[in-house]
Amino acid sequence: MSAFYELRQYKVLPGKLDEWVKIMEDEIIPFQVANGMVICGSFRGEEDESVYIWLRRFESEAQREELYKKVYESDYWKNEMAPRVSDYLDRSAAVITRIVPTPKSTVR
Repeated sequence: MSAFYELRQYKVLPGKLDEWVKIMEDEIIPFQVANGMVICGSFRGEEDESVYIWLRRFESEAQREELYKKVYESDYWKNEMAPRVSDYLDRSAAVITRIVPTPKSTVR
């Protein structure tokens, strides 16, 4: 299998988008990048304050599994980050979509 992306769309709780973006950009993304994740983009809804989307790239399923374990099973994630996420997101509304670039895509 070739590289694929993970498009993650979250529903942010009312009034929390600015705080969530700051946590993503100052804490979560740097932590994940330091642990090997490739973060391709971070987006907020232009008009809908409940929309936050980010995009990660993986070279293979094996790499994704390794990086998930490294990040999500770490003491930092379990003790510092995970308990805070529910203060900002409706976790039940998260949509995670795995996508692959088409043959002429510039992100192949």
